[in-house]
Amino acid sequence: MARLPLQVREELTRRLRRNRRAFGRGDVEVVEPPLLRRAVGASALGNCMEWFDFGVYSYLAATLGKVFFPGASPAAQVISSFATFAAAFVVRPLGGLVFGPLGDRIGRQKVLATTMIMMAVGTFAIGVIPGYGTIGIAAPVLLLLARMVQGFSTGGEYGGATTFVSEYSPDRRRGFLSSWLDFGTFVGYALGSALVTVLNLALTDAQMLSWGWRVPFLIAGPLGVIGLYMRLKLEESPAFQQQLDEHEKALVQESARSEFKDIVRNHWGELLVCMGLVLLYNVTNYMVTGYLPTYQTEVLHRTSGSADVLVLVGMLWIVVLITFLGRLSDRVGRRPVYAVAAAAMIVLAVPAFRLIKEHGTWPPILGVLLLATLLACFAAPSAATLPALFPTAVRYAAMGIGFNVAVSAFGGTTPLVTAALVTATGDDLMPAYYLMLAGVIGLLTVKFLPESAQVPLKGSRPMVGSREEQRELITMSRQLYDYVQQQDGVRHT
Repeated sequence: MARLPLQVREELTRRLRRNRRAFGRGDVEVVEPPLLRRAVGASALGNCMEWFDFGVYSYLAATLGKVFFPGASPAAQVISSFATFAAAFVVRPLGGLVFGPLGDRIGRQKVLATTMIMMAVGTFAIGVIPGYGTIGIAAPVLLLLARMVQGFSTGGEYGGATTFVSEYSPDRRRGFLSSWLDFGTFVGYALGSALVTVLNLALTDAQMLSWGWRVPFLIAGPLGVIGLYMRLKLEESPAFQQQLDEHEKALVQESARSEFKDIVRNHWGELLVCMGLVLLYNVTNYMVTGYLPTYQTEVLHRTSGSADVLVLVGMLWIVVLITFLGRLSDRVGRRPVYAVAAAAMIVLAVPAFRLIKEHGTWPPILGVLLLATLLACFAAPSAATLPALFPTAVRYAAMGIGFNVAVSAFGGTTPLVTAALVTATGDDLMPAYYLMLAGVIGLLTVKFLPESAQVPLKGSRPMVGSREEQRELITMSRQLYDYVQQQDGVRHT
């Protein structure tokens, strides 16, 4: 018992008191390693594809502005491009409201296969849209429609993928295994940004405007087929199967509207915590990945090649760090990782941007690495922390609501709002002030975040990775149950 973290001991004690017995073999779920690897890999690939597109769009924002908004000034072109980017986030909550309840009813795997198809179609469509010079105003309209298809599908993607991986992961390793989901995120972004960097270096500006910008979007088609194949091979998550096996069908028969009311009424506190953490993570995320390339070219007047390489260095640094930080969150807890990083954000945001503004090679690299390290600290525990806030029966839907509302309101608008603030005020440190505000909100949110490291998910059996761990937990539960009975006996006398 001494080896159990406090939060785990408290949760197991509650379950033992409720069951009035120690755990048996049927009370502890064993996840087979091949199934676990396949679940993590397929989910991470979906995120990789989604962020491949995101990296491409962010790095090509200035080029897309010239292709689809040629009559505007350079600043207006960038803002118009980011406005189209942000418009996709308007429909993300709608995607979450549709796919979330659906995932709680028909299963996570089926919905994740559907979102994969929609993402591939939306991204591929951007690559074949004619420019403004060919079809006029219809070009930006079609771009907007394609982005909205992407946004709608993404509304069910991240919440579903985090739910799926969390429900497959053994409790002791959930932080580490779930961090591979965001590992896929940043690998996808790095691949997208690397491809655009190579194209910018290999092609002339005229070639990029003519056809070069289409190449990265067209690659999404084959990637989508591969991702769909992998997801169709997946089995449903143990937690969802357990819910159906136990004949808990009541929620399955409910309407999406009644489920939404239940989530808002009974889980509003968890929703607010979810939204606060998502704000912290995604404002930082979209600042670094979405706005920083354009900030360097349009505000600091650097070449697109040097700006692209600088942000790519930050993405690769996150890829190196993220799974180590996920493992760290299993050991020390999710709350300390969030809290330290949020406090560091408040202190380091301005120095990081001052370094980015400096001339030379190493100061900008150091500034980007500081921001990338903070972003990795927010990303690593998120895929394990957010699903743990909600019970199995409403987990997908609640994630769809909390995550997508926060991302749409604060994350996806970050490049647009920040670009507009810099243009309006002339202060090129506005991005740093915006990050500091996000850090303050994140630090306040952590105060209300329950620690979930190594704790079984709400509404799910304890999850272990081997038969040996199962036997160990059953033995430990017997010892803990005997201790609880003794304490309850002393209390009653």
